[in-house]
Amino acid sequence: MVVLVLEEMRIRSLGVIDDAVVELSPGFTAVTGETGAGKTMVVTSLGLLLGGRADAALVRIGARNAVVEGRITVPPGGSAVLRAEEAGAELDDGALLISRTVSAEGRSRAHLGGRSVPVGVLAELADELVAVHGQTDQQGLLKLSRQRAALDRYAGDAVAAPLTKYAEAYRRLRAVSVELDEITTRARERAQEADMLRYGLDEIAAVEPRVGEDVELAEEAERLGHAEALASAATVAHAALAGNPEDPEGIDAATLVAGAHRALEAVRSHDSALAALADRIGEVGILLGDAAGDLAGYADDLDADPLRLAAVEERRAALTALTRKYGSDVAGVLAWAEEGSARLLELDGDDERIDELTAERDSLRGELGGMAQALTDARTEAASRFADAVTAELASLAMPHARVSFDIRQTEDAEGIEVDGRTVGYGPSGADEVELLLAPHPGAPARPIAKGASGGELSRVMLAVEVVFAGTDPVPTYLFDEVDAGVGGKAAVEIGRRLAKLAKSAQVVVVTHLPQVAAFADRQLLVEKTNDGSVTRSGVKVLEGEDRVRELSRMLAGQEDSETARAHAEELLAAARADG
Repeated sequence: MVVLVLEEMRIRSLGVIDDAVVELSPGFTAVTGETGAGKTMVVTSLGLLLGGRADAALVRIGARNAVVEGRITVPPGGSAVLRAEEAGAELDDGALLISRTVSAEGRSRAHLGGRSVPVGVLAELADELVAVHGQTDQQGLLKLSRQRAALDRYAGDAVAAPLTKYAEAYRRLRAVSVELDEITTRARERAQEADMLRYGLDEIAAVEPRVGEDVELAEEAERLGHAEALASAATVAHAALAGNPEDPEGIDAATLVAGAHRALEAVRSHDSALAALADRIGEVGILLGDAAGDLAGYADDLDADPLRLAAVEERRAALTALTRKYGSDVAGVLAWAEEGSARLLELDGDDERIDELTAERDSLRGELGGMAQALTDARTEAASRFADAVTAELASLAMPHARVSFDIRQTEDAEGIEVDGRTVGYGPSGADEVELLLAPHPGAPARPIAKGASGGELSRVMLAVEVVFAGTDPVPTYLFDEVDAGVGGKAAVEIGRRLAKLAKSAQVVVVTHLPQVAAFADRQLLVEKTNDGSVTRSGVKVLEGEDRVRELSRMLAGQEDSETARAHAEELLAAARADG
C-alpha cells in the first residue's frame, strides 16, 4: 500500500516562482516544463522544507522573503511523529504542516506543526520521510566515503552493529592518544611547573605559617611599638581611679565614690528611691575597683622589650614575603600550598600516567584491528549481494551487459592498526576504502564509476542503487531532479519503467525533460511562466488528456502541434499504460 507523504506545497517568491501551489499525489508524479521555467524550484522548495541550506539568492528579486509551505502526511507511530511531538508540533488530521521562510538577507526561520523549531529538526524528519536526488547527488556518489556509506546502508545491522562498537573504541583511542600526546609533548613545561611548585612549597614549609598569625603579630607589633605611651596612660588612669601612693593627699575617683556611697547608706532606710541610688553607686564603686585592678595588672604585664619587638617584625617580614607571592594573607598562602601539593602529585604521576595510557592505547589498537576485520568481512559479504542487485537493476535500465562490483581495500600505514597481518590506515568508519566499479560491457575492465561511467550511465547507476534501497531500506517519498540527464532512447524508456515500479511502493516525484520518462507517470505537472517571466498559481497545473499529449509532443519535437510528435506521444502513453 502506497503511503502519501508529500501532499502539496505552496511556493512564494522563490526564484522565478511568484506564487504557486504544487499538488502531488500517490504513485509517480512527473514535473515538466520549458528550460528555465522553474521545475527545479520544486526540488529546491522541498529541500528547504526538509532542512536544506537557505540562500538569499533564492529569494525572488524585489521580494522581502521567500516562503515555502508544505503538508506532509507522516506514518503513524514512526520516529518522525515522535520527533515532531518532542519539538512541540501538533498534527493536523495525521499531517504535519511545515513552513520555511528565507529573508532577502539570508536569515531563515522554520515552523513545524504550528511551532517555531530549529532547522535541524526538519533535517531529522527528512531522514525518515524523503530521499532527494539531484545532479549534486550524482557527483556525491563519486566520493569514496559516499560509496562506503551506501554499502553500509544496504548491509544494515550486519555492518551497523560492529561499526557502533568500532566507533566507540575509536573515540576512546582518540581521547587516549590526545591525552598521551599532550603529556609527552608538554613534558618540559610540566617539569618547569613542578620545579616552581616545589620551590614555593619548600619556601612556605620553611616559614611554617599559621592561620591568623599575621593578624596576631600585627596587633603585638602595634602594642610593643607604643609600650611607653601605653604604660604611662595606664598608670595615670590607675592613679585617677585608685589614687597615687606617692601623693596620699590626692583625690581619686574610688575615694569620692566611696564617700558618696557612705553618705547615702546612712539614710537609705528612710527612702527606697535613695536606697536604690545607693545600690547603683555601690556598683559603680565595684566597677571602678575592678578597672583599677586591671589597669595595674596591664601596666605590670606590659612587655617593652625591644628584642621581642625585633623578633615580631622579623616574623612579619617573613610572612609578608610569602603573601607577596602566594596569597593576599596567610590563609591564602596556605590555600595555595594545599592546591600546589595536589597539582605536584598530579605532575609527579605523569610517568605512571604515561605508562597507563600507552598500555591502554596499545590495547585499543589491538581491539580496533579485530573490529576492523569484522567490518571488512561484513562489508565484503554485503558487497557481493549489493553488486548483484544493482547489476540486475541495470539490466532493466538498458544496460544488460553492465556489471557492478565493489573494491574493498586497505592502505598500508606504519602508524595504523594491524588487520589480517598487515598494518593499515584506519578512521572513524574502519580501515576499508570502498569503491564502486562498473564494467559497462563484456570485456571492459571494471573501473571506478568516477572514471568509467558516462553521465547517462552514472544516472542509471544511481537510480539502480535507489531502487535496490527501496527494497531493503525504503522511505515513503523519493524525489529525483533530472536523474535521467544524459540519457535518451531506450534507456530513457527503461528509466521511466523503473521509476513507475518504484512508485508502486512509494511516492515518486521526478523533475524530467524526457517524454519517455514523463509518459510513465501517474500524474504530470506542467510548470510554465507567464509573459512577465514569473510562475504564478496558474503556472503549475495538472495535465490530462489532450493537454498531456500536447506537452509530451513539445518535449519530443519542440512543437506542440506536430502530428508526428503527437502520434509518438500517444504511442508512449499507450505503451506506458500497457506496461503498468
